[in-house]
Amino acid sequence: MAATNNEIRYLNPPTVEVKKKKYCRFKRAGIKYVDYKDAEFLKKFLNEQGKILPRRLTGTSLKFQKKVAQAVKRARHLALLPYVTDLLK
Repeated sequence: MAATNNEIRYLNPPTVEVKKKKYCRFKRAGIKYVDYKDAEFLKKFLNEQGKILPRRLTGTSLKFQKKVAQAVKRARHLALLPYVTDLLK
């Protein structure tokens, strides 16, 4: 039996994306200093290739994004983080 008139049927219900409010995790946790020696924490701000993720994806404020970028660069210089990789995570 076919669908009648204007009735549309889906196998799965259509998903409606609800955007979560982005927040700066540094401001929320009260962190004042980004430690460049903590490589595991800095990996949260890198993608699989080792590139620094932008603010629009992480939700980090401008002030702390600059601190994260500086900490990642220092960690790379000390060989705590790789400059380039295939699968970091």
